[in-house]
Amino acid sequence: MFSIEDYHYTLPPELIAQEPCDQRTRSRLLTLERRNGRTGDHHFQDIPRFLDNGDVLVVNNTRVIPARIFGQKETGGKVEALILDYAASTAAERSSGRLVSDCLVNASKPCRTGSVIRFGEAMSARVLERHNSRYTLEFEYSGDFDAVLSAMGYVPLPPYIKRDERESPVDDRLAYQTVYASRNGAVAAPTAGLHFTPGLIDKLKANGIIIVEITLHVGYGTFSPVRVSDIRDHLIHSERFEISTEAAHVINRARKDRRRVIAVGTTSVRTLEYATGIDGMVQPGAGTCDLFIYPGYTFRMVDAMITNFHLPRSSLLMLVSAFAGRKRILDAYAEAVGKKYRFFSYGDAMFVY
Repeated sequence: MFSIEDYHYTLPPELIAQEPCDQRTRSRLLTLERRNGRTGDHHFQDIPRFLDNGDVLVVNNTRVIPARIFGQKETGGKVEALILDYAASTAAERSSGRLVSDCLVNASKPCRTGSVIRFGEAMSARVLERHNSRYTLEFEYSGDFDAVLSAMGYVPLPPYIKRDERESPVDDRLAYQTVYASRNGAVAAPTAGLHFTPGLIDKLKANGIIIVEITLHVGYGTFSPVRVSDIRDHLIHSERFEISTEAAHVINRARKDRRRVIAVGTTSVRTLEYATGIDGMVQPGAGTCDLFIYPGYTFRMVDAMITNFHLPRSSLLMLVSAFAGRKRILDAYAEAVGKKYRFFSYGDAMFVY
């Protein structure tokens, strides 16, 4: 249960979705009942069948920023940078004309400390520190940092999507974004939410489903592999979150009334569980979440979850295994492989309940 080898499965590369489904709600949905392991094949538009009047559906309203930017060194060499800690900055800092941020930097040769990278005419950055491929850059620009990023940046797609969005017919700025995204700060989408449309949300509300928004700004660490043989030794990444007083009240009212709290995505699961006290109630507030959920964890808040399919040996696969049982999850994944479900960020979904 604690060996990294316990979380391996074989996935044919052709099942890794490279593009989104042509219609969000037409993605496939594999249902899994925790109590008996029973599965079912559906489409995401069928999700209302599995939700009851009074259920609280908790969604993550973070918005993916165009954090991938391209520039040149003073020598002319090409540079690609990924801004990592946008969520740590304030609006005032971003409008000041200077911003210090940690970044992943990819170049043919490492950038020297003190050197300058130019990102077009609108922005440059001085290298303050370097730790392998992670750099601390001081950006200088005119006007507002968000406006500059919007003009020049690209959505940072996951590393397993093997296409260049600069040359793709897919508009990833729209496709790799939930329809309820409103809080800038993520560098990866909370992908379980990609299957919702405004029409489906309206239908759920009409059916008495209560939708609550919380925020967890998904960081690039979500793609970091677990590299230790004993998963208990893994150090999980930290991500910034916020739960409003109003959201906490609605969630806690459902808990007291014995109505289900259903998390959309592992990001919502981690945030809810991190913020839930020993009394079983969610505490409102903001901070950083570093909760690593793996088998043996006792869930305090989440009754069911909507989630995509996760990478082998990943912390997210361990989370869903903690929720439904490792064997049942791996059996469901094997079924999904056999039935040619599409995997990962642009892939199909599961409802585990």
